[in-house]
Amino acid sequence: MLIQNSMMYEDLSWEVTQVRDMIDPSSPHFNEKAAYAKTIQKDNKTWGIQTGEKCQNLAHSMQKMECYTCHTSWVTSCFGCHLPAEANWQMPMNHFEGGKSRTYTTYNPQVVRDDIFMLGVAGTVKGNKIAPVRSSSALVLSNKNQNREKLYIQQPPISAPGYSSQAFNTHFAHSVRTAETMQCDDCHVSESNDNNAWLAQTYTLGTNFVNFMGRYAWVGTGEGGPVAVQVTEWDEPQAVYGSYLHKLAFSDRYNELQMRGKELEVAYEHHGEIGGALGIKHDTRSLVLYGQYLLTASGHEGLRGYDVANIDNKGFSERFVTDPSSPLGHNIQVDTLCATGIALGTNMPLAFDRKNYPENQEQWPIHPLYRYAYVSDSVEGLVVVNIETLTDRDPLNNFLKKCRSFNPDGILRGANHIEIAGNYAYLTCNAGLVIVGIDNPLQPYVAAVVGNDVLTQPTGVCIQFRYAFVTDAQGLKVIEITNPQAPVYRSTVEIHDARNVYVSRTYAYVAAGHEGIAIVDVEKPEEPFIQQMYNAEGKLHDTYDIKVASTNASLFAYVADGMHGFKVIQLTSPESVPGNYGFSPTPNPQLIATHHTHEPALAVAEGLERDRAVDES
Repeated sequence: MLIQNSMMYEDLSWEVTQVRDMIDPSSPHFNEKAAYAKTIQKDNKTWGIQTGEKCQNLAHSMQKMECYTCHTSWVTSCFGCHLPAEANWQMPMNHFEGGKSRTYTTYNPQVVRDDIFMLGVAGTVKGNKIAPVRSSSALVLSNKNQNREKLYIQQPPISAPGYSSQAFNTHFAHSVRTAETMQCDDCHVSESNDNNAWLAQTYTLGTNFVNFMGRYAWVGTGEGGPVAVQVTEWDEPQAVYGSYLHKLAFSDRYNELQMRGKELEVAYEHHGEIGGALGIKHDTRSLVLYGQYLLTASGHEGLRGYDVANIDNKGFSERFVTDPSSPLGHNIQVDTLCATGIALGTNMPLAFDRKNYPENQEQWPIHPLYRYAYVSDSVEGLVVVNIETLTDRDPLNNFLKKCRSFNPDGILRGANHIEIAGNYAYLTCNAGLVIVGIDNPLQPYVAAVVGNDVLTQPTGVCIQFRYAFVTDAQGLKVIEITNPQAPVYRSTVEIHDARNVYVSRTYAYVAAGHEGIAIVDVEKPEEPFIQQMYNAEGKLHDTYDIKVASTNASLFAYVADGMHGFKVIQLTSPESVPGNYGFSPTPNPQLIATHHTHEPALAVAEGLERDRAVDES
C-alpha cells in the first residue's frame, strides 16, 4: 500500500491506487474500464491480466503510450491570445536580466476551452510516447507606435525554424482520473460512425470551430473587389459588434449599433480598377488571408494579391494596396484566364528560408506543398503559384511565380472551387469532384473523379477527416474519402440552391441562396439531416458563402449574402445555448450585424486555423 500525505493539511493523507489493483478483478479497487484500456490486445478482442510474452501483444503498451493518455478527464487548450504592444510606456523588461522597455504589452487570452481531446507523439526526452496534446502558443500580435498608428494588427508570428506560431505540445493535464477512462471511440472510428468530427479534433486536423476571424472580415464582392469590414472592438475584450459579449462589455456602443439598425459603419475597399481607369475591373470570387497579405481569385484578373498590413492604420488613406511601390520592383499579381477559387495548404504563415538545426529534432523540411497557392481556373484547371516571397525576407524577391497549369484532357474545365486537404486538392468542375494529387505540387496528377452520375453541377466542397461534403444542384452530397484515390458516395441532403458549404465540428453550414442557411447535422456523416433552416426572418435570401469562427466563448457565422451584403450571425453564446462550452453545442443563430456592400457579397475569407497542427497526409 502506498500512502501520500498532503502538503497543505497535516492530518490529511490518502491511499494511492496502484495499476495492478485496478486491473485485478479480486481487488476492491478494480476498474473494468481501466482494465480494458490497459490490457486490450492488438486483436481488439482479448483483454485481462497478461504476463510474460503476452505483454508484447498489448495494444496500449507502456513502451508507446503514457498512462494518462486514457486517464485524462480534460485538457485546457488556449486557441488565441492577443498581445498588443503600445509605444511610449516605460515598463520593466520581462526578462531575467531586467532592464526597461518603452513598450507596454498586455496579454489577453481570448479562446480557452477544455472540451477538446487531442493526441500526439511526445519528444525524445519523453520517449516518443503517445500522450495528450494541447495548444499552448496561439499568439497574434499587434503594434501601435507613438502616434497611435497601428503598424500591424493581429498577426500570427513565425517560429525561428519557419513553422507556424500556433504551437502544440504534449502535456500532462493534471486531471488524471481513474473513473473517467477514455473509451475506444475516443481515439478510434466508432461502430456507429458518429465521431468523425471528434476524431478530426483528436488527430489535430482541425475542426473549423475555434478559427480566428479577427478585427476585420474580408469579403469578396465581385466587381466591387475585396472589402474589409470591421467586425470587432479594438479595446479588450475584442467583442464582436452586436454580440452577447458586446452588450455586456460595451453597452453604450452596443446600443448605438442597435440605433443604426445593426449596420456596421467601418469598411474599406480597394479603390480604382486594376491598371487604372482604362484597366481591368475587379472580379473577386474567392479570397484567403495569409499573414499580412490577402490573395484573391479574381476571374479574368487571375490571382491578385494585396498588402493589407495597414488595414487599421489611421496614418494611411489607402488601407490596402496591390503594390506598395512600382510593380516593376514588387508585383504579387499572377495572370490566369479565369480564376474562380483559391486555397492554401494552411493559412498559418510559414517560412522556408530558415536554417535547420538537426540537433533540434524538428521535422524538416516543411512539405513543399506549403510553398504554393492553388488556384482553380475555369479554363486552365489547376494553377500552382509559388508564394514564398510573402515570408522569405528577401528584399530582391518580390514577385509571385506561376509555376504550373494542370488540366489534362480538359478534365478540370469549368473548375469553380478548390479545397486542400493533405496531399490532395479537391476541385469541383464540370466533370464533378476531381481529386488531384499534389504530393509533388509541380507534378500533379488526377487521383480520382466523382463523376456526374453522383454530382450535378457541383459548386463547393469542404473536407473533414474521412469525408468530403459537396454542394451541387441537388443539395449536399457526402463522399467518403478514407482512401482519396477511391472515393465512395454515401448520402444526400436535398437543399434547393446550395451554393457552398463550411463544416464546423458536427454541423455543416450550407449557403442556400434564397433560403438562407441550411444547418445540417453531420455527426453521423453518412446519415446527415437538416437540423434547421435559418433566414433571419427573411433578411438572408441570397446567401453565397459562410465561414465560422470563435471569439471568446461564442461561435459566429460570417455570411456573404449576395445583393444584400455581409451579415454576422451569433451561433452560440453563454446566454442563448445550453452547453455552450461543450464540444459541439447546438447552434441558435441570431443576426447581430450587417454591412451593405456596393456590389453583391460572394465570398468570405476563412479565419486563422487555430486548432490544426497537422494535415491529412
